Amino acid sequence: MIVIFKVSPMMLIYRHILYLPMLLLALILSGCATSEKTPPSVRLPMGLGNIRAVKDVLQLQGQPYVWGGQSPQEGFDCSGLVVYVYNRQGLRLPRTARSLAEQLPEVSIDQRQPGDLLFFNTDRPFSHVGIYVGNDQFVHAPSARTGHVLMSSLQQPYWRERFIAVRRPLRSQALSLDAIDRHYCSLG
Repeated sequence: MIVIFKVSPMMLIYRHILYLPMLLLALILSGCATSEKTPPSVRLPMGLGNIRAVKDVLQLQGQPYVWGGQSPQEGFDCSGLVVYVYNRQGLRLPRTARSLAEQLPEVSIDQRQPGDLLFFNTDRPFSHVGIYVGNDQFVHAPSARTGHVLMSSLQQPYWRERFIAVRRPLRSQALSLDAIDRHYCSLG
């Protein structure tokens, strides 16, 4: 026995109205989905700091650590990384962490901006330097033990306890490029 139901046009409209919210929700949620993975990035405050220095140093992550190194071909130590990044902008800086700290203008720790240099006391004052990239993150060439240029956080106890100063490279600064101090970077 076959039963045939007569469906009124009003029932068809009502049935479609019930499905409409589910269809709209599916469309809205599909706009949030993506199969493309974006690499982690550092948020940079717009118009503040030296964004070019930040972009350049972020691209150097993974380069090998080499004591006295100052190029991607030979590797980097901490001050060699800083000198390389700023030299690409036409700014010649002193070669050692200590001479950078002594010659560059001081910036209050709470006024640091992306591109500023962060200094640390790892075995003596101004024995290590990195480039601030924002959000308490900095890129540096820490040591032969870590083996490469990497990003670290000022929230890590090791770096927070040793963080001592901020300096800002400026184009108009007259600097001595004599590297009398042969102590490059040292993580004691």
